[in-house]
Amino acid sequence: MRSDYCGVLRSADIDRIVTLCGWVDRRRDHGGVIFIDLRDREGIVQVVFDPDAAEHFELADRVRSEYVLKVTGRVRARAAEALNPNMATGEVEVYGTELEILNSAETVPFQLDEHIEVGEDVRLKYRYLDLRRNEMQHNLRFRSRLTTAIRNYLDTHEFLDIETPILTRATPEGARDYLVPSRTHEGKFFALPQSPQLFKQLLMVSGFDRYYQIAKCFRDEDLRADRQPEFTQIDIETSFLGEEEIMSITEGMVRTLFKTLKGVELGTFPRITHYQAMLRYGSDKPDLRIPLEMVEIKDLMTEVEFKVFSGPARDPKGRVAAIRVPGGCDRLTRKQLDDYGKFVGIYGAKGLAYIKVNARADLENGLQSPIVKFLPVETRAAILDRLQAQDGDLIFFGADKARIVSEALGALRCKLGQDLNLYTSEWAPLWVVAFPMFEENEDGSLTALHHPFTAPSCTPEELEQNPLGALSRAYDMVLNGTELGGGSLRIHDQVMQQVVFRTLGISEAEQREKFGFLLDALKYGAPPHGGLAFGLDRLVMLMTGSDSIRDVIAFPKTQSAACVMTDAPGTVDARQLRELNIRLRQKEESIR
Repeated sequence: MRSDYCGVLRSADIDRIVTLCGWVDRRRDHGGVIFIDLRDREGIVQVVFDPDAAEHFELADRVRSEYVLKVTGRVRARAAEALNPNMATGEVEVYGTELEILNSAETVPFQLDEHIEVGEDVRLKYRYLDLRRNEMQHNLRFRSRLTTAIRNYLDTHEFLDIETPILTRATPEGARDYLVPSRTHEGKFFALPQSPQLFKQLLMVSGFDRYYQIAKCFRDEDLRADRQPEFTQIDIETSFLGEEEIMSITEGMVRTLFKTLKGVELGTFPRITHYQAMLRYGSDKPDLRIPLEMVEIKDLMTEVEFKVFSGPARDPKGRVAAIRVPGGCDRLTRKQLDDYGKFVGIYGAKGLAYIKVNARADLENGLQSPIVKFLPVETRAAILDRLQAQDGDLIFFGADKARIVSEALGALRCKLGQDLNLYTSEWAPLWVVAFPMFEENEDGSLTALHHPFTAPSCTPEELEQNPLGALSRAYDMVLNGTELGGGSLRIHDQVMQQVVFRTLGISEAEQREKFGFLLDALKYGAPPHGGLAFGLDRLVMLMTGSDSIRDVIAFPKTQSAACVMTDAPGTVDARQLRELNIRLRQKEESIR
């Protein structure tokens, strides 16, 4: 039907007869000459119809925005005064000789241009129209090129693309499962996979050595801008490779993607331990573009009378830390300081203390803050020395349980970086390594920091004796404060796997019931293995500069995990429910 895409025509095509198909982006009538900007996935080209085209000119006069057209004409150079440097096709136009209206269109509910000002709910309801916009076309085309580049890289490194099941069984991976009732097995349910974790480990036991899959995964969890109930994962697993080799291969992949698709050299990724990341940045995915760091001052506060500081300082689970903002006195208003106090409250902080260093040498009158009077002069001096404070600097403080201080000041650090434009580079990748195996819950029980199949860096006996002190052989790749991917060496020994299960409070019976197939597989010559999984949606979001992963997914869900376009999830009829042996429980209000 077409000979060329609209957006690929250039000056080299002048005098060619072409047939184009696409949508009307704009139509203009200039003194008896009709100009139509015709759009397809490759871009826009200007088509000109004049009265010499007879009935085709009359047809062109009837077309409106978003009509679907088939146009035949000759490519010609634009007049010098009509050149458009903002269009890839701006040096040429098509002199139309034939026109066919393939379909008409009603007036669209919102304008399809880069200046769109419409709510996301409307965009998602008419997603098929939203996807016609240049930004969305670019994002999804980039996504396609990215997945092709990923496959090419992994193929050249001898990885095999192997599919794993979508219908599986529920496993504890940190989020709720989406359950699928079985019609043929009454009262039983499949679960949609949160990841292909166990299947890819079994592929290693099966001897496939290097596996990858661009896999759909599902998690029924509360949503944020970078979360979706269904998402896409670049899943990788290898046998007979250690952490260094796996990290080298996957780091090379990301460097190749940035070089190939964006012309960016990322270089070698620095490494930081989980402990240092939390200590200095308050986050296990620190944004290294921001030069601010948290400094521990707990030891300086144990003897002060100010209980807001001395209480957490004396608490073994407490933390007192500070962030110095160079030149912050002149860059932040009192209103902004008050707003930052409210901001850290989101993370559980009870307030945000600060000191303005007006005159570093004058410890009596050169420091401005409501809390200065509670700090002895020698403590003030020690704080300024440790933070290397200078005149004009602003110091923020956090004092509470260690988790609250880390989260609150870590988030404040990122907000300051954004508000004050403190970024020192465009891209800042790194590896975070040496994660703890477990974290303690409020009730004293333990949770796997990654997942229960992660290998520890100690023996089974050492793990049982001191589980909270055990480190894992895990590693996360971070870019600009976003976790791109997480991975680890896996447990390939049945005894170690059962120790981890017991540590997590999973009984022998539950181990057999939920993981018997894995424990059995580990008895039959399971090789040392490990891998990593990347969030494809997050990677595309970062590389395209999008604000949300919803802008890089063709048909995403809302933050309430609904599809407003198809009105899903929806109800099903009584017959289907009977076939599945399901009876819906009426809400108490409806019974009344």
